[in-house]
Amino acid sequence: MRKCFGGPGGVVARLPRMIRSAVDIQPACLGLYCGRTVLSVNGSLETYGDCGVCPRGQRTDDNKICRECIESPDRYDWLYLGFMAMLPLVLHWFFIEWYSGKKSSSALFQHVTALFECSIAAIITLLVSDPVGSLYIRSCKVKKLSDWYTMLYNPSPDYITTVHCTHEAVYPLYTIVFIYYAFCLVLMMLLRPLLVKKIACGLGKSDRFKSIYAALYFFPILTVLQAVGGGLLYYAFPYIILVLSLVTLAVYMSASEVESFKDLLVRKKRLVVLFSHWLLHAYGIISISKLDKLEQDLPLLALVPAPALFYLLTAKYTEPSRILSEGGNGH
Repeated sequence: MRKCFGGPGGVVARLPRMIRSAVDIQPACLGLYCGRTVLSVNGSLETYGDCGVCPRGQRTDDNKICRECIESPDRYDWLYLGFMAMLPLVLHWFFIEWYSGKKSSSALFQHVTALFECSIAAIITLLVSDPVGSLYIRSCKVKKLSDWYTMLYNPSPDYITTVHCTHEAVYPLYTIVFIYYAFCLVLMMLLRPLLVKKIACGLGKSDRFKSIYAALYFFPILTVLQAVGGGLLYYAFPYIILVLSLVTLAVYMSASEVESFKDLLVRKKRLVVLFSHWLLHAYGIISISKLDKLEQDLPLLALVPAPALFYLLTAKYTEPSRILSEGGNGH
């Protein structure tokens, strides 16, 4: 009996080692994002399938095993999703203001409608995401830039046959943006034409729907931008917010001929634009700092009014007519 079982260190004692070795001798799973799906679990023993693409909602671990995404998005992930959600809203507001005309009373209602459309689209997007019916979403942690472009890392073991392992390693940060844009477009087509037709009486028939036509152009552009540059936007969006908000604020103040604090108070619209840019400044600063250390990061928000104050204090010294007149006197 002892001989049959090989003594205390016999077959029974070697069984777990044999199971481990059986797993170890499987062919290596090539590719950065190829993995083996878990077919069945019996206690601590897992049975794996062939090396290939991971199902949706899973990504490979360090052992090339497909594991379900069970983590929650961190603060930076939510800030990124907020940025992508703001893009269509800001573009809606820009084109509504651009085409509404100075005397049109419909602009405010269209602004509110655009905010309503994007808000409802965001809520619906979260509700239809996994887990369905909840505003909570589960996600995979973003580890590096290549996680956004798994289609570029399909291996070719024999340089002829390609093993396709393309999947959403950053689930659901990539596809959830497309779902949100789709709901935004549908809600806009359902609500905005009726509203514009009813209240945009001050506009001509040709100008009445131009803000809607503009959305039909920028939504495909945003979709392509997310499809091609989603990973780049994920890492660069805080700096994009800061740079664009600073540039647009300077251009607006220059175009509106705002040179002092008194000029800001002449029209309430200018104050609204100023505070909106301040909110964008704050959003960019929070996205960069991530508020990991509140005692160090919160004082940075005091820098939000700095660009506007600098512009107002120096605008009178950069007036073109003054520079030309002083130059003429110098000659």
